[in-house]
Amino acid sequence: MSQVFHALHHLCIVVHDVEKTAAYYASVGIGPWLNYPPLSAYAELDVPNPAAFEGLKFKYVDLGNVQLQLCQPDAEDGPQRRFLDAHGEGVFHLGFDVPDCDAAERVGFAQGLAPLMRGRRADRSGFTFFDTLREAGVVLEVRSSPALSAKA
Repeated sequence: MSQVFHALHHLCIVVHDVEKTAAYYASVGIGPWLNYPPLSAYAELDVPNPAAFEGLKFKYVDLGNVQLQLCQPDAEDGPQRRFLDAHGEGVFHLGFDVPDCDAAERVGFAQGLAPLMRGRRADRSGFTFFDTLREAGVVLEVRSSPALSAKA
């Protein structure tokens, strides 16, 4: 699992108004937009500000080759809010699909990457964001989906 940043899953754009932005994309033929599942599904959460994390609003659309996500932070101080305030709307992170989040996280740590935030569901699926904005221009994330039986 040395190539954890190999299978691009999504691009996440931080925006001021997720509904307005999704409506614009839909007006040019990009949709349908869906609400992201509740962030409360994470049994284990290590984020700079839990209130800011829980206040995030997400919508997503599955395109033919990648998922596009829109993220609207609330007023709470968190990484997405700080990005929006400093840079304006734009790509905050790239999410890469991995079969095992814990193993991918260990690879990232071995490569010298520092964690920015992480979360795991009961089945160990979830995410780890690495603090790469300064060096990469975006935050890099590894993520895995819950097992199909857990989604139902």
